[in-house]
Amino acid sequence: MTEPRTSDICDVHAADVRILAPLLRCFGGRTSCHGPVSTLKVFEDNALIRATLEQPGSGAVLVVDGGGSLRCALVGDQLAKLAIANDWAGVIVWGCIRDSEEIGNLPVFVSALATHPLRSVRRGIGERDVAVTFGGVRFMPGDYLYADADGILVADKAIDP
Repeated sequence: MTEPRTSDICDVHAADVRILAPLLRCFGGRTSCHGPVSTLKVFEDNALIRATLEQPGSGAVLVVDGGGSLRCALVGDQLAKLAIANDWAGVIVWGCIRDSEEIGNLPVFVSALATHPLRSVRRGIGERDVAVTFGGVRFMPGDYLYADADGILVADKAIDP
């Protein structure tokens, strides 16, 4: 089954989608994904990210609002492996990742602002399943996300491309 293409979705459903500003880079070995949105809001703390990725993803995309911090990484290769093991379609980080070379060899979609070698703290502070906004888009739990090399789109529900 081929992944829906964001350009095709925009051709037919431009009025029904919110398009993320082209600020994130794709780092994962998969260059596309789609699925329902699950959200986290954290800042330089990845404990909640780990706890979430340890749970079954059931094909969802984890959208992490890391406050746009460029001071440490929120996701590394171990968390990317958890995403694969627990059936997450992808991870989008408004912040940094690390272990980018390893993540690039894994069959998972990971997108982020940049890389940073320093890992985050682990205090467990953050919020799950709340509205988050970055890159000009508001993400709500249960929204539907489409991502590929051309961009990231969010709709209120799944769209038939």
